[in-house]
Amino acid sequence: MSKFDDVIERCIVQMKEQKIGVDRPLLEAIAKSLGPSLYNRDASLVAAAQKSELETIKKNLLIKKLGCADGPALDKALAKAVTKIGKSRRNKMRPVFYYLLVKDLGKESVYV
Repeated sequence: MSKFDDVIERCIVQMKEQKIGVDRPLLEAIAKSLGPSLYNRDASLVAAAQKSELETIKKNLLIKKLGCADGPALDKALAKAVTKIGKSRRNKMRPVFYYLLVKDLGKESVYV
């Protein structure tokens, strides 16, 4: 199994534990867009407790990449993703977190 496949399988396990439906092609497309950072332990996880981390995701993913307009809806989507994965769960995998945001905002067409 390749490193990429291993990451995808770990993401799927996390998603099933949290009862999140899996669209594997979308998850793989999101993971590929993360590039080599996917294999760096620190970069592959979302530090949702850090406000600066969520602001970076909002600016770079939601506004720049997905083309969303800045506003309270983006903050609500971020909070929803944190809640869905679990606030107490320390290891929030970035592909899973981004997947939840993409699905919630209906921006699948950016990746597929």
